Amino acid sequence: MKILITGASSGLGAELARQYASQENELILLARREEKLQQLQQELLPLCKNIKLIIVDVTHFKELQEQLRIITAVDMVILNAGISLGHSHTQTPTIDEFKNLYDVNVLANHAILEVLLPIFTQQKSGKIVFISSLASLFSMPSSKVYSSSKRALNAYAEGLRYKYAPLGIKVINILPGFIKSELTDKNDFHMPFLLETKEGVARIKKAIDKNKTEYAFPRRFYFFIRFLNLLPLFLSQKIVNSFNER
Repeated sequence: MKILITGASSGLGAELARQYASQENELILLARREEKLQQLQQELLPLCKNIKLIIVDVTHFKELQEQLRIITAVDMVILNAGISLGHSHTQTPTIDEFKNLYDVNVLANHAILEVLLPIFTQQKSGKIVFISSLASLFSMPSSKVYSSSKRALNAYAEGLRYKYAPLGIKVINILPGFIKSELTDKNDFHMPFLLETKEGVARIKKAIDKNKTEYAFPRRFYFFIRFLNLLPLFLSQKIVNSFNER
């Protein structure tokens, strides 16, 4: 299986590469940090002889698309690249921060798929996997930009799923909670149900392998968020404010 993984230089992307590394798979690892990608490639070569690297910043859309045009066939793309602005209760994100986050978390995914969708369509097969977040289901005041970008990603994935299902193309949306990574390392608060990287990615891989349309986890965290969404607005607002005051 030929697999493209974005944001592969660290965190979930690097661990996804580790867990998909095998003699049966061909990996295409994409990220902007060349040294980290090369280190990962050397680590995985004993397990997977066919590993290609694409060194590019996903916000450089034209360069990104040019480099992706080397791909003539692909079985699965895991759209993992993403950033956050941290969780600040006092600072308002600048417009440049807001735009950069949307460029990475939303627009880069479309830039990639603009190149790959014709390949999937011609093959009449393939998997498109989005790494969204439980944060897309409930927007805390300190993560409103990140949450809104992931909610936009959910809507985009949904539209693609309806359009391409008749062609045999599967669209899978993964909504994890907190998993240890560079993204979560910057958080200075208690993260409920925090999972180690290896365990979190193992759950993601299992859901992908089982062709889950949508997979949100950990389940207790997911059900708590669903519960908050069912409450009257004044009550959920009171609960959220109590968390903010801690």
